[in-house]
Amino acid sequence: MNSLDWAVLIGYFGVMVAIGVWSHKRVDNVSDFFTAGGKMPWWLSGISHHMSGYSAVMFTGYAGIAYTYGVTSFVTWSFPIALGIAIGARLFAPRINRLRSRLHVASPLEYLKNRYDLKTQQALAWSGMLLKIVDVGAKWAAIATLLSVFTGVSLNQGILITGVITAVYCTIGGLWADALTELGQFVIQLLAGIAMFVAVVMELNDMGIGFFGAWDEPALQGHEKPLVGPYGTVFLLAFLFIKLFEYNGGMLNQAQRYMATANAKEAARSAKLSAILWLVWPVVLFFPMWMSPLLVESEKADGSDSYGLMTEQLLPHGLLGLVIVGFFSHTMAMCSSDANAIAAVFTRDCAPVVSAKARAWNERSGLIAARVTTVVFLGLSMAAATQVNSPAFGDIITVVIKWVAGLMGPMAIPMMLGLLRPFRRSGPTAALTSWALGLLAFWLVNYPISWNIEGGVPLQYQVSIPLAVSLVLYIAIGYIKPEDTPERDALIERINTDDDGGSAGAAVVPAPAEPQDGAVTPR
Repeated sequence: MNSLDWAVLIGYFGVMVAIGVWSHKRVDNVSDFFTAGGKMPWWLSGISHHMSGYSAVMFTGYAGIAYTYGVTSFVTWSFPIALGIAIGARLFAPRINRLRSRLHVASPLEYLKNRYDLKTQQALAWSGMLLKIVDVGAKWAAIATLLSVFTGVSLNQGILITGVITAVYCTIGGLWADALTELGQFVIQLLAGIAMFVAVVMELNDMGIGFFGAWDEPALQGHEKPLVGPYGTVFLLAFLFIKLFEYNGGMLNQAQRYMATANAKEAARSAKLSAILWLVWPVVLFFPMWMSPLLVESEKADGSDSYGLMTEQLLPHGLLGLVIVGFFSHTMAMCSSDANAIAAVFTRDCAPVVSAKARAWNERSGLIAARVTTVVFLGLSMAAATQVNSPAFGDIITVVIKWVAGLMGPMAIPMMLGLLRPFRRSGPTAALTSWALGLLAFWLVNYPISWNIEGGVPLQYQVSIPLAVSLVLYIAIGYIKPEDTPERDALIERINTDDDGGSAGAAVVPAPAEPQDGAVTPR
């Protein structure tokens, strides 16, 4: 990097902070901070939904998969995400929007207190927050890894730089700041991605390799196969189910995008736009990664530095700075949205249970608590980032695929399926049992069982077995021990009724969680 690249990077950080300061004017209360007051246009919500699913892991971990295996990086990652969101546009997006528009909640998990009970809500909230600390930590580590390739700064310095800048804009501006910066980041990503795509095509042309003829090169032998290595059919099917839950609300920050639109119809349109972007745009981003074995030789065994090396080799200064900004934009988009979502869960669902003072927060106090929680979450995730590549967690892609994908199912299934009429019989027993035994299955498969099998348990089973255990138990226990009640049925009907005017029976409206369940009156 030279002074021009640094100018681009510093200018980008300045714009992000400025957007946060401007967005501060639009945040008057907790609802504005967490759900944009339900005033976000569907197209902005869709772009924000799309961008908040990316991070620099794509340019490190998934670049390594593309370098090693080829197109399976798209087939087993962005394609199942696109398909999952497309399904969710009809199945989940409208219902999640009605959580805000009809039940007036600010956190995606608030409704669980009345859908199940307080214990279930707390179990899912606390475990979800802990998982998100690890997940976001991997994202900080990914961007710091890329930054070290270009600038030579240490991993911890890179984590600190990106974390502090993100904390500034997302803390003062809330979800509006997240969405507006993600719009800007989308434009940057568009320019940077096209620049890299063109640079790779031109370089291949200079080497006498055609656009389609590249796949015949020995270095890319077998790279055109959609399912190879550990990324086979079982892995693809498991990932499709995981991403169906994860990217439609199980990740919490994605649910907020649906909640931020004006109504259920706009939430569905938002999801459809995100699905289209996930299907089309990653092909442009992945193509240079697929070609990387022809252009660079990775210095790391997993190939995670291949994209960084390629950009340094191919792009002139200025454009190099723009691509580096693109790396930052991905990670900051996801991490800031995660921070906002976790702040919502803590201040609305967890703090009122453990603190009497929290139950007495007014709008101003609640907003201050939301901002403080955002900073604390970012700090904890940055601390976790320093442990990536340690024996406890493994490398970046291990954290993202094994830990996050493997644990997401047990946490998301009660939340997501609880929205749907066919699962109304599944109550607190089904939810808690499927959650607890799903987590136990993750631990058994990834550790004791894996230790006693030569070569370990294959990756596809590490991520699929916890999901399968949770799904089967949630459904089976619902039939064996049905716990549907008139109050729970009324709440489910409220969420599922298509008429946004809403005349379906009166449902109990969730309030922030309290130590004991009790009568809850509509606000």
